[in-house]
Amino acid sequence: MTPQPATTPPELKAQARELNFHYGAFHALKNISLPVYNEKITALIGPSGCGKSTFLRCFNRMHDLYPDNRYGGEIRLFPDDVNLLSPDVDPIEVRMRVSMVFQKPNPFPKSIFENAAYGLRVRGINKKAELEEKVETALVNAALWNEVKDRLQEPAFNLSGGQQQRLCIARALAIDPELVLFDEPTSALDPIATASIEELMLELKEKVSILIVTHNMQQAARVSNNTAFLFEGDLIEYGLTKELFVKPHNKQTEDYITGRFG
Repeated sequence: MTPQPATTPPELKAQARELNFHYGAFHALKNISLPVYNEKITALIGPSGCGKSTFLRCFNRMHDLYPDNRYGGEIRLFPDDVNLLSPDVDPIEVRMRVSMVFQKPNPFPKSIFENAAYGLRVRGINKKAELEEKVETALVNAALWNEVKDRLQEPAFNLSGGQQQRLCIARALAIDPELVLFDEPTSALDPIATASIEELMLELKEKVSILIVTHNMQQAARVSNNTAFLFEGDLIEYGLTKELFVKPHNKQTEDYITGRFG
């Protein structure tokens, strides 16, 4: 028998370590430890209110925007091994490294160009040539350039729903993030636009790491490499998507996947 070469474990991009989160007195996340691998898609599944979006938003400190929220534990971002939740780390800098695409398309009331350029301007990039180059690259990476290259000064609201969501993805990509968070990015879209966004995510994972919340288990099965099942703030099961969906180790996971609850 020919010896098989040793497989190198995928490189970690981020890792939650005993992550806790409180909304006031409510304990929303309970000691969650979970890896996010480099240039892979990790899906978070579970019934409504189980903590998926809460977990996702810890990665870019979105909860800092509201009072009486508390983090516990760590989220380490690699390769520099920084704790994103440290009070010494600026949340604005975190959001430059970890960008986010929301459930509903949320373009700003600006032109298509200025939407894509928004994060770049926040970063202090104002040279016309550099902005144009980076905006074009972001729109190309979001599979939108060919549709809007002659319309860049039009209002973003002139675009269709699927195009608006791809513009929001371009806005998230323009700042060259290391990790992109998707919070149910296709739930407000029709099946054709949904398929387009899924195809785009599969292309994007060659460049960035992705963490996605989805209620659509078929979507998780189609696009993700790894899947985590959350329930009532606990991590119930995590593993390779193709294994978790075919042969889950936990009865709760099996019941959820087979539609017995949720």
